[in-house]
Parts: sequence; structure tokens; C-alpha cells
Amino acid sequence: MIQRIQSVYLFLAALVSGGLIYVFNLWTLKTGVQVMAFDLLSNESILLKTIPFSYLLSALLSFIAIFIFKNRQLQFVLGRLNMLINLYLLGVLIYVSQTISGEMSISEKGIGMFIPTIAVLLLVMANRAIKKDEDLVKSVDRLR
Repeated sequence: MIQRIQSVYLFLAALVSGGLIYVFNLWTLKTGVQVMAFDLLSNESILLKTIPFSYLLSALLSFIAIFIFKNRQLQFVLGRLNMLINLYLLGVLIYVSQTISGEMSISEKGIGMFIPTIAVLLLVMANRAIKKDEDLVKSVDRLR
């Protein structure tokens, strides 16, 4: 049952969260240095260190949810948990981009800050498809 549409959405969410952080930068400093997600691990702030871990946790949860297709309820819960992680990540990125050094050191925001938004949209579509499957199974069980 891996060929279901929610598996495609979950795979794309895992690819977006885990793969695109290596391609797109989060922001560019005034000195022209592009800050990627894993560059934040060397920062002294704990809040900044949670960003790359949140990206990887989101990708891992999406990937795990693909293979739990026999337990749709757990798959649905993992999707919701993953949405919460991505919303936390989006909030942290917006907070950091607005408050880091009084906004003076960041000259340009990168597209990497919108990766959690794309992941949330894919997870919403996956959860909608999981719910649709669950409703279909319940309706068939009623007929028995």
C-alpha cells in the first residue's frame, strides 16, 4: 500500500524538509555570507541550534509515516505532530530573522525560510488523504 497518494505527499514532505536545506540558504548576511541550516550548529544560541534538528526531525517523521500504512491512526497522528514541528520551525525562523542583531546583520532572507510552509501544505494534503482512506474503511465495515 505504499503506492497511495498520501505516501507520495509524505515522501515529498520528507524530501522538502530533509533535502532542500542543503540547497537553499536561510538568509544572507550583509557581508555576503549565505547561512545554511547546518551552519547554525556552530552558533552559541540554543534556539538557533534547534533549527537544523527540527528540519531533520520533520524529515524523519515524514519518512517513518510512509511505512506505517497499516496503522492509519498512527500515521495521521505523526502527520499532525510533524505539522506542529514545522509550525514551530516556521515561528523560530520568523522570530530569529526579526530579532537577530536588531535585523542589522541579515541583509536578505533566503528561500530556505519557506521550506516549513511547503512541508505543512504537503502534510495537510497527506492527512486529508489518510482521513479519506480511514472513512472509506469505516464505511465498508458498516456494511458488513
